[in-house]
Amino acid sequence: MTVTTVKPDSAAQAADAVRWALSEGTPLDVAGSGSKRGLGRPIQTAYTLDLSGLSGVVAYEAEELVLTARAGTPMAEILPMLAERRQQLAFEPQDLGPLFGRPEGQGTLGGVVASGLAGPRRISAGSARDHTLGIEGVNGRGDLYKGGGKVVKNVTGYDVPKLMAGSFGTLTVLTELTVKVLPAPEDVRTLLLAGREDAGAVAALTAALQSPYDVSGAAHLPAAVAARSHVRAVAAVGGAVTLVRVEGFGPSVTARVAALKEELGADAVLDRDESLAVWREIKDVAFFCPLPNPPPLTQGRELDSLPRPAGEGWGGGDDSRHSSRHVWKISVQPSEGARVAESIRWALDADLYFDWGGGLIWAAVAPTPDAASAIRGALGTAGHATLVRAPENVRTTTEVFHPLPDPVMALSRRVKESFDPCGILNPGRMYAGV
Repeated sequence: MTVTTVKPDSAAQAADAVRWALSEGTPLDVAGSGSKRGLGRPIQTAYTLDLSGLSGVVAYEAEELVLTARAGTPMAEILPMLAERRQQLAFEPQDLGPLFGRPEGQGTLGGVVASGLAGPRRISAGSARDHTLGIEGVNGRGDLYKGGGKVVKNVTGYDVPKLMAGSFGTLTVLTELTVKVLPAPEDVRTLLLAGREDAGAVAALTAALQSPYDVSGAAHLPAAVAARSHVRAVAAVGGAVTLVRVEGFGPSVTARVAALKEELGADAVLDRDESLAVWREIKDVAFFCPLPNPPPLTQGRELDSLPRPAGEGWGGGDDSRHSSRHVWKISVQPSEGARVAESIRWALDADLYFDWGGGLIWAAVAPTPDAASAIRGALGTAGHATLVRAPENVRTTTEVFHPLPDPVMALSRRVKESFDPCGILNPGRMYAGV
């Protein structure tokens, strides 16, 4: 199929494009930079609405902790600008481009909000939804409208911005967004616990999260995944690695790390640079990306003298093995995480790791026809699973997003119809007919 790209450079032009599509009865593939095009069900359409031309920061009120930018504004522009003022998007937006074989840094603000994804700090700071204050966009009727505001207290009635987060462009063509920003931590340290098996690691993470020490990251890397880290202190352990992150003002971080190290029996503490590097790997699922040109190692301190692990260098072995695997994001009750992981390993050839204190499992699974049923069968009613990376033919025949109960699906269809009655915006991206 020949695909024609329509690239508006204003919200008015975006509205004109939607009205034209509505008049022609033709669906639109709504996209920003396309960095997450591989996430979701394939869309069969002859027209792509490319929002990358809607770029630029409209207002950055650092003192008010508010940023307004057009939807196509690259995150590679926004994040450094925030860093200059020692601020951040606290939910840690993921850069999944490399997971799909694309260069890093190509995501847009609209794509971040539309996908609703968040990194390790979600357990303490919330998701993209919690940090979205206002939106402007075009619904499926061709109406240009606004929702929300620039401060939380100005949001009245139905909270449309929250609804847009995680809707994957199926409800509205986002043209402008207002998000909350927060101060960046002055310092960060990570406690490292070596050699814990899954259940023991999750128990340690739970203890850390329930402690009074304000933990902002809690992850567990089984041995095969830890070996793929480019942080020397992590890869050099030669076994499983459990990680607990503490952030904040320098003296506070020092005191909390000392207390947690004693309570958890940690084996080492990663410094700031090592911490930033390993949590970026965890956030961006870097362990399951093809790495033809591995980055330089982040030098460790306390564990730098340990033996180098076996495999093809510090990348932990054959990268092609992971580039061909299907990647699943599995949300589960933390208390069930170790059991679910073991069930998946028993049924499938899978590498996996834990984030969110054991409540999130990222799994790279060898392609098999029964992978979806095996993973969702292992979950039972304990959570839900999303197929994040797989070839188009697999995503066409597999429920990419976890099947919804009938009442919830009926509600989703009604919401879709209220915003996009003719079904022209990313039809079927999440569920057939939605």
